[in-house]
Formats: sequence, C-alpha cells, structure tokens
Amino acid sequence: MHRSIASWINHRFTPALTIVFWVIIVGVLGSTAGQLMDVQENEAENWLPSSAESTKALEAAETFSSPNMIPAVIVYERDGGLQPEDMTAAQEDAATFGQRDDIDGEVVGPIPSEDGEALEIIVPLNLGEDGWNKAPDIVDELEDTAGDGPDGLETFVTGPAGQAADSAAVFEGIDSTLLFAAAGVVTVLLLFTYRSPVLWLLPVISAGVALTVAQAVVVLLAKHANLTVDGQSASILTVLVFGAGTDYALLLVARYREELRRHENRREAMVVALHRAGPAIIASGATVAIGMLCLLLAQMTSTRGLGPVAAIGIVCGLAVMLTMLPALLVVLGRWIFWPRIPHFGDEDPAAHGLWAGVGRRIARAPRRVWVTTSVILAIASIGILQLNATGLSTEEAFLGTPDSVKGEKVLSEHFPGGAGAPVVVVASPDAADAVRTTFQADDGIAAGSVTEPRVEGDWAYMEGTLEAEPDSDAAYDAIESLRSELDSADPDALVGGMTAVTLDIQTASARDNRVIIPAVLVVVLLILMLLLRAVVAPLILLGTVVLSFGAALGVSALVFRYVFDFAGTDTSFPLFVFVFLVALGIDYNIFLMTRVREEALQYGTRRGALIGLAATGGVITSAGLVLAGTFAVLGTLPLVFFAEIGFAVAFGVLLDTLVVRSVLVTALNLDVGRHMWWPSALGHKEDVAAGAGPRDPYEEAVTAGAKAGPPSP
Repeated sequence: MHRSIASWINHRFTPALTIVFWVIIVGVLGSTAGQLMDVQENEAENWLPSSAESTKALEAAETFSSPNMIPAVIVYERDGGLQPEDMTAAQEDAATFGQRDDIDGEVVGPIPSEDGEALEIIVPLNLGEDGWNKAPDIVDELEDTAGDGPDGLETFVTGPAGQAADSAAVFEGIDSTLLFAAAGVVTVLLLFTYRSPVLWLLPVISAGVALTVAQAVVVLLAKHANLTVDGQSASILTVLVFGAGTDYALLLVARYREELRRHENRREAMVVALHRAGPAIIASGATVAIGMLCLLLAQMTSTRGLGPVAAIGIVCGLAVMLTMLPALLVVLGRWIFWPRIPHFGDEDPAAHGLWAGVGRRIARAPRRVWVTTSVILAIASIGILQLNATGLSTEEAFLGTPDSVKGEKVLSEHFPGGAGAPVVVVASPDAADAVRTTFQADDGIAAGSVTEPRVEGDWAYMEGTLEAEPDSDAAYDAIESLRSELDSADPDALVGGMTAVTLDIQTASARDNRVIIPAVLVVVLLILMLLLRAVVAPLILLGTVVLSFGAALGVSALVFRYVFDFAGTDTSFPLFVFVFLVALGIDYNIFLMTRVREEALQYGTRRGALIGLAATGGVITSAGLVLAGTFAVLGTLPLVFFAEIGFAVAFGVLLDTLVVRSVLVTALNLDVGRHMWWPSALGHKEDVAAGAGPRDPYEEAVTAGAKAGPPSP
C-alpha cells in the first residue's frame, strides 16, 4: 500500500468518519443479513449441475408430479410379528395422512413385509418451495399421528422427507451457534495473545461488522443474482470471516504496535503500519478470494456457489480490517494496549523472543533442517492412501443416529433396500414397454416392483425399487448398470431418483477435483510472482504449501479411520481442504516473505530471513491459532463432513504456521539465499555481515545466524 494512500488515517476527522460510516452500513444491512437462512437451498437436487442425468430426469418428471413432492415413509414394527390391531391402526393412520392439505398424490399402504413383522406407508408430501425448512415440523406431525398406536408397536418416519427433516434440524440455528462459538474461540485466543482486557474487543467487533456486511451482500445476490447459498456455504462464511478477518487484524495490530515504539505520533505510526503491512494483507486476501472464485469452475452448484460466498466474506473482512480497525485504534490511542502499552523508544520484545532463537538454531544447518522437515512431511502424506473419499451414506453422514437413520435400518431389515426411495425412469412413450421390460429385468431392481408406465405428453413415467439400500455402493452400481442397459431400449431414457442424484453428485465432485485443484495452484503461483517479483521463491513456496497439504490430508485420513472411526469422507472433501489450506496457508508465507523481502533490500536475504522470522513469528503463530480454532468450531456440528473439514483445516493451518512457515521456509531462505529472488535485481544483492551497515532492532537476535553465513555445499 503506497504511503500516500495510507496517509488517509492521518487526517483529523477521517478516522471518526470512517467509524460512523461502518456503523451506518451495519444499521442499514443488519436486517438483510438476518435473512441468510431464508435464502438457503439445501435440497440435494439443487446442488447438481443442469447437465446431470438425474437433473434432467427430475425436470421431465415434473409433468407427473410437483418438483416439490417429497415422500415420507412411515415404518411400523413389532418384534415377534404384527397383531391385527396393528394393521387396523396403520390403516387409520393412512386415512388420516390422506386428508392432509399437503398431500401430492395417493397415500400408498399399509404394505406388510414378507416376514410379518413390519408395515410401511408411503406419504407423498408437497412441502412447497421452502419445503426443506418445513420438513422437521411436518415430520413431527406424522410421528405424532403414527406414534399413537397399540402398545409395543414401534413407529419411525424415514425416506427422503425424514432425511430432509433431520438435515434441516442440524442446520436450524446453525448461524447463531457458529457465530457464538467462533466469537468465543477468537475472544479467548485474543485475550491470550494480547493479555489485555480491552484490545481483543476491536478485532472481534470488526469481524462482527465484516460478517454482517458479507451476509447481507450474499442475501442480496441470492435474491437478485441467482447465487446458490446452502447451509454448508453459510456456515463456512461465518468461520472464514472470523478466522481470516482476525488474522488480518492481528498482522495490522502487531505492525502498529511495532511502529508505536518508533513514532511518537500514533497517527504517523498507523500510516507506516498500513504502508508496510497493507500490501501483505491485501495480497493475502486477494489470494484467498481469487482462489475461492476458482470454485466457479465447478459443475456442482453447491461448490460453485461457495466460491462467491467465500470471496465476498474475504473482501468484506479486508475492507473492514483495513479501514474500521485502524480508525478505532487511532481514535482510542495507546491506552487500548493496557497493561502492555508500547511507548516511544521501547525495545521490541520480539528481538529476544522464541522465534529469534528458532532462527538462530535453523541457521546452524539450514540444509539439514529443510531436507529433514520435507522428508517427514512426505512420509506423513502417505496416509492419503487411507482416505476413503467415495462419499458417505445417510447413516455415516451423521455423528449421532437420527430418527430417519433408525427408520432406514428397520425398513431395510424387512423390505427391499430401496423401499421408500424409488428409482425413477422417464422414457419416450413409444419405447415405454421396452423400457419397462429392461427396467424390471435389471438384477439390481426388486422383482415385480416396476410400476406400469404413465404417459403424459412427451414422456412415460415409471418407478422401481432397488434391492440394495439406496445409498450403498451396490445401489450406485445398479443405477450405472440400468443406465447402460436402457441405452439400447431407448437412448432418450433418463434414470433419476435419490440414489441417482447422489451418484451424480459424486461424479460431478470427482470432476471438480481434477479441474479446480490445478486452477488454484496456477492462480496462487501467479499472485506470488507478482507480489514477490520473482520466480524461484513463488515456486518454492507453492511446493511447501502443497507438501503441507499432503501431510495434513494424510494425517487426517489416519485420524478419521483409526481415532474417530469415520467410515470415509465426502467426495468433495479433498477439494475443500485443498482450497482452504492452499489459499489460507499461503497467507502465512506471504506475511513472512513480504517482511523478508523488505529486510533483504537492506540487509540481504539470509539476514533478512532471520529478521523476518523474529519480527513476524509471534503474530503469525497467533494468527494460525485463531484460524485453526475457528475452523475447529465446525466440529461442534453433528455432521461428519463438517467435523472432518474442521479437523483437517485446523490441523493443516497449525502445520503451516508452526512447521512449514517457521522451519521449512526459513531454512530454505537461509540455504538458497539471494537466489530466491531470481530473476529480480534483489537476486544479486549480497548479504550484509552482522555489525556492518545500518543497525536494526533485531541485530542481536540474528547475529549468530548472520555470522554463520551460507551453508557449506
């Protein structure tokens, strides 16, 4: 950030006007931000690309039923066999269900199981466009009706409606839960970092302002620009704004505190702090935002929607942390740091701190350090072989056992596995009979379960029941086999239904992994080249981040399998972890390397590397702890996917902060030296020996490392 641009903070009334501006913005947009839950689209079919076969089947099936129709399956079970009064009660329930205003079609059943121990009723519900959010209340009503039966008769509500209700219940109130949890984690870590009873308030307030503005912008785009928002992206938005925003605040406050020891005037200190730290913060935010926008290349609508949502959060965080936070700091004055108030002329404690000592130790044998560290990270990466990223079944997706999962288990014990989640086939009317014959003959379809074709306009509609459970590998194989077989009976035939939707989600996610991961790498590399004005350093930094990602994913895979006993991960898990770790992990390298470059211009690369580590080590460590803590908050949600994302990103951030940035990158800087900056002019600048040239605040801390000189070949 050019100093003349940063000097806005030096004007008498500008800081106060800046604070007033953001207060007005929050007041205007606050109510809009509160509508974030209302604009979410959490139904699985809304996540799919329009090109998916199940999406096309869903569109064709709208001729025969409302797209808002979702079946509920009510299961009745009595150990030892059903009694006559059980059938009577179920028949009365079916009649009651049929009188509901939200029925879309005929209630089917009660259907007895072959073993005589269970009954099922299929209730086709039309919950409207906002059905996902209504599902918990409606399922509760169905449970109340079915549960009022003979003693000893157990009832469950499952099927797509039951699963939707349990999923909606997970996300109900999630925004406030995550907000308070993230704010709590940030508060505790800031209190530990600053050891001040007041200073922590400023980053938290600023993060809250940034989140409110970001949520309002997302709501407006969802309403007027068709931006897809779901519970997943809304949750990540909260964590990202608090985590990344607080990181930017920590970096700015640390540089401001440093400059307060060098300037009597606090406004001038802030001008210098913005001038020095601003470019690194902006570059970091730009890297994350552009990296997130790479998700627009995804086929998955939910993944594609996360890109703009996350980018909006980062941009809003940047804007607030580079304007409102500096204004608050300047207006409130030095006392805000009490009891550790920085005074003009004070010595910087970082000069004798932990990271100065770490730098001295690394400088003794930098090549041995980076080779050893790289080997350890590479070995940890082997754990990726244990990562089962093939998707999670409904049962595996929850940390607990919700009612719909219990009902699904009972249903599968007494009925064909796919009962309640039929396979839908739409075909050309002329080929309907041939399609039905092929449909029924498929080994994965229960005998006699295919309905007679219903013909409307250009389509014939039929349903069948899978032999396997609808979210099992066997069910996915059956869908693929059926699609292949139907090509010969009718090339225009489409296979849909919940199992087909899940299969297409997995296929699209796998494709997104192959496309987006290389795109993010290219974007990050180009940004680093522009920022550092070099080629070698960006390539080395990118290599360290990728190695860190591999190690984080490998360790996470082992922990998931052998500690948490998770069955696997979602297909999109590697992509999300990669984007977050590479985009966010490169932050710490940017923070470090921009400071190293700043010092290298005066002292040379090797001495600059030690100064940079000593100066930024504490604040980057604090930033990593904050970001890791906020992502770990995702583990409080009762979904395996969020728990896995939270753990993997939190562990990866700590690995980046404590090992990759502090040890590996510093060792590489010391070993490669000035060649890091090739082909820029800085690549030709020799190191300034300790004691020669201008003295810096970290002179004593880096003397040992500077005297060590370049490593022997």
